[in-house]
Amino acid sequence: MTAAPLVTVIIVNFNGGEMVLACLRALRTQTFQDFVTVVVDNNSTDDSADAIEREDPGVVVYRLQSNTGFAGGVNHALRERELGSWVALLNPDAYPDATWLQELVTHAERNPAFASFGSKMFSDLEREHLDGVGDTYHVSGLPRRRGHGQRDVGQFDGNAEIFGPCAAAGLYSTGALSAVCDDDGCVLDEDFFCYVEDVDLAFRLRLAGYRSMYVSSALVQHVGSGVVGKHSNFQLYHGHRNLVWAYVKNMPGALFWIMLPLHVALNVFTILWYSMRGKGQPVIQAKRDAMAGMAQCLKKRRHIQATRQVSVFEVLRQLNWLPSR
Repeated sequence: MTAAPLVTVIIVNFNGGEMVLACLRALRTQTFQDFVTVVVDNNSTDDSADAIEREDPGVVVYRLQSNTGFAGGVNHALRERELGSWVALLNPDAYPDATWLQELVTHAERNPAFASFGSKMFSDLEREHLDGVGDTYHVSGLPRRRGHGQRDVGQFDGNAEIFGPCAAAGLYSTGALSAVCDDDGCVLDEDFFCYVEDVDLAFRLRLAGYRSMYVSSALVQHVGSGVVGKHSNFQLYHGHRNLVWAYVKNMPGALFWIMLPLHVALNVFTILWYSMRGKGQPVIQAKRDAMAGMAQCLKKRRHIQATRQVSVFEVLRQLNWLPSR
């Protein structure tokens, strides 16, 4: 039996149009070639799924009958494929340099103590500004992209341990992903649909004892919310609902209660902040729906905390006290 490629690159597409084709063209230039590209199409209504098969017949395309979100799309690919040692997640609006995958795999092989690896992502073609260099998690439950919006002056040129990679362009150990599957075999929480699901995964990997590294030489241009639009009601709703669930599921032990007033204050502040800018409705609805789903969320919490492998102090060491960093 032929062994599976070392890396499975998963792209979840929904009406990706020219963006997903550009992403696939960038993948075809990779200097590292021991990988297979899998596109999960979430019932797109444009021609993108057909265009992918016409332009790149080597890509494996799964066509779903409904939109299952980023989480559902990734889980589908993970269930359907025989996987090698590593899984790379790549957004359809992310365009990697030719050496992107080579750099991630090389650092993964050199650093066996780490199970996930993040990229240096730029937000513009000129590469003057950063989209992010890995995710951070504030003690209040606020996830942020490290370095987002900053002008790149070399401040993130060195590799570093991070809370977790942004799944727009990240590499994960297949074994680590298997270790944090839920009872239904899902790696990403499908209740999240999209947004913050990668932070939730990073937190669960942390609780299971796995570490994450930012690789400064793994370069990607990331449009960000290229399909749904930046600061859209869709983005606001899912992001602000899911940050509540991520906190409740994962913040361990006494830290949950100690930091809970901060988390409540964060949620109140965001409602006021967006309300003053005419965007309160989706955020308020997000908080309502987060509370409506709390029983299921607490059930997941019990399972996650029962299998936690690290101490509360180790988790605290990885949390951020400065949300602007």
